[in-house]
Amino acid sequence: MGITYVEGRVKGPTKKQKTVKFLIDSGATYSLLPKKIWKAIGLKPRRKVSFTLADGTTVERAVSETYIVLPQGQAHTPVVLGEEADEALLGVVTLEILGLVFNPFDRTLNPMRMLLC
Repeated sequence: MGITYVEGRVKGPTKKQKTVKFLIDSGATYSLLPKKIWKAIGLKPRRKVSFTLADGTTVERAVSETYIVLPQGQAHTPVVLGEEADEALLGVVTLEILGLVFNPFDRTLNPMRMLLC
């Protein structure tokens, strides 16, 4: 299994933006921004959500929304407001909003087959 990153930009409500190197994590529900990034672009907590970590422990984190720009597309997406030591993650909700799917075999982002039902 390999680790795959994609570079993108995130924008806050004040139009400030930052370039971010995201770890693609198709096991994460929401994308996550480290504290330094979300503070710099002016994001504010909108709600609290409980998340279960890989080891089974539960943490509560604030969630906000950002505008994300990737080479494959751009859209608004919910993001977890991370702590200082957290790594930027690109989660499955953001991938789905952008109509992307992660191929773990060749570690690429590809357009997903969209259904209109």
